[in-house]
Order: sequence, then C-alpha cells, then structure tokens
Amino acid sequence: MSLSPEDIQRIARLARIRLTEAEAAQTGAQLNGIFRLIEQMQAVDTTGVAPMAHAQEVYQRLRADAVTEPNRRELFQAIAPQTEAGLYLVPKVIE
Repeated sequence: MSLSPEDIQRIARLARIRLTEAEAAQTGAQLNGIFRLIEQMQAVDTTGVAPMAHAQEVYQRLRADAVTEPNRRELFQAIAPQTEAGLYLVPKVIE
C-alpha cells in the first residue's frame, strides 16, 4: 500500500493539520516506509509460532501477601469527627 500526495493532504485536512508541500512529501515518505515495514512483517511465515505477550520470558517478582501493619482502626476512629458501626460518616455531597 502506498499513499499518494493527495492522500497525505486529505489525511492532514481531516486531522486539521496544515502541511506544506515539502512536509507532505516528507510525511508521505515516512508513512510509506512504515507501510513497507508492515508488509515485510506480514510476509513472514508465523505458522507454529505461539502468540506471546512479551518478547522475553520475564515475570514480575511478587512479595508474600502478609499483613505488615498492626490493626489501628479503633485508634483512627476514636479521633474521627463521626463514626457509626465502624464506618466514617461524612457530609452528604450529592442531593
């Protein structure tokens, strides 16, 4: 697939971008280069290759899911302006 200068100007007009003739030629060359690369990638035979999410086998190291802080709920609620049944009461914002 190759874009003509008219295609580039039309795309620029749709995107509300003003391009000079030189900028349109440069943009067209860049976009056509990208399309050539895509065509090369699509031409590669990928039968038997499993899809993957990442190019390398990397894993995120996870820490143990353990409680590290003491429960201080009663202490925090003791200094709160209003609480009820273990919940913080706040002023109504939306009617």
